[in-house]
Amino acid sequence: MSKLLAFVTIAVLARQISAVPIYGQCGGIGHTGGTTCDSGLTCTYLNDWYSQCLPGSGGGTTTTTQPPTTTQPPTSGGGLDAKFKAKGKKFWGSCADAGLLNKAANVAVLKSDFGQVTPENSMKWDALEGTRGSFTFGNADTLVNWAVSNGKLIRGHTLVWHSQLPGWVTSVRDKAGLTSVIQSHISNVAGRYKGKLYAVSDFFQIWDVVNEIFNENGTLRSSVFSDVLGESFVQIAFAAARAADGTAKLYINDYNLDSNNAKVQGLVALVKRVNAGGNYIDGIGTQMHLEANGAGGAQAALTALASAGVQEVAITELDIKGASSNDYVTVTKACLAVPACVGITSWGVSDVDSWRSGNTPLLFDGNYKPKAAYNAVISALA
Repeated sequence: MSKLLAFVTIAVLARQISAVPIYGQCGGIGHTGGTTCDSGLTCTYLNDWYSQCLPGSGGGTTTTTQPPTTTQPPTSGGGLDAKFKAKGKKFWGSCADAGLLNKAANVAVLKSDFGQVTPENSMKWDALEGTRGSFTFGNADTLVNWAVSNGKLIRGHTLVWHSQLPGWVTSVRDKAGLTSVIQSHISNVAGRYKGKLYAVSDFFQIWDVVNEIFNENGTLRSSVFSDVLGESFVQIAFAAARAADGTAKLYINDYNLDSNNAKVQGLVALVKRVNAGGNYIDGIGTQMHLEANGAGGAQAALTALASAGVQEVAITELDIKGASSNDYVTVTKACLAVPACVGITSWGVSDVDSWRSGNTPLLFDGNYKPKAAYNAVISALA
């Protein structure tokens, strides 16, 4: 009897140890961990990529998910992206997220004219790890799943940024603790998609590892990361991203890199310093949220950024106040003229969904119809 009790006790303990705790992942495409939740939790299906143990009436409910029935090769539908690729570039993309993927008109244009998607908010720190160690991937996975199913490249955005940052991160004030926090976050986020996407095709090719870390004069912006770790947080973040996904292109990304200005020069200098110690930063992204008539410095900016010796540069969040044909064609030709410039991402499809909608800055109007600037870009790519 004592042996039987011991066996039962061991079995119960083993089940307790192997059970998935609250908010842990319990299913999804490529998931190899536990599928049974702790007592009182239910394995709740969020999307094909992610099921999570959430409070409920269940006691160890298991959910099985299936992958998309088809996975398409990268495609653009013959519109803007296809014409840009015909000029030797990799993509013309757009930002998107779960809400915009529920808009049929938006999705139709994404499918026809854009070959890459960037999550507008769903991969930012507060959206993924609002509580330390507890990750919520539902909206990010929705975007990834849609992109893979529709043959679109994906730009991960963004791993380390001073904004949209949970309070618990800003409260970490010791070097070892903050280093560990950065490494853990990047390992969980970037590492999550490694394999799940490369196993089927080269979809997840880019990560914005650090975002908006400079002042306008080219010095380092004050943030919890720079205040505690100094410039070393950049190398720490890139090293963690390289360890998490050694096949992705790793970018540093910033705004107001729109001419060969002090901010551009400060960024170039930092990239050279970091890369002198190893292969960390592969690419530089210039957001290019431009004012009207502000495109004249684009080619000089791209040329200067490429001088950092990186593998590639890209325009990552393009929108232009007023969306004049001349401004859009100038930016397009700037990327075409710089061999290292691999692509352009518009920061949205339609003016109605833009973060600066009052400036009507995008290529499609509020009814998702192409504007004069769109037609001018298409003509410039003919």
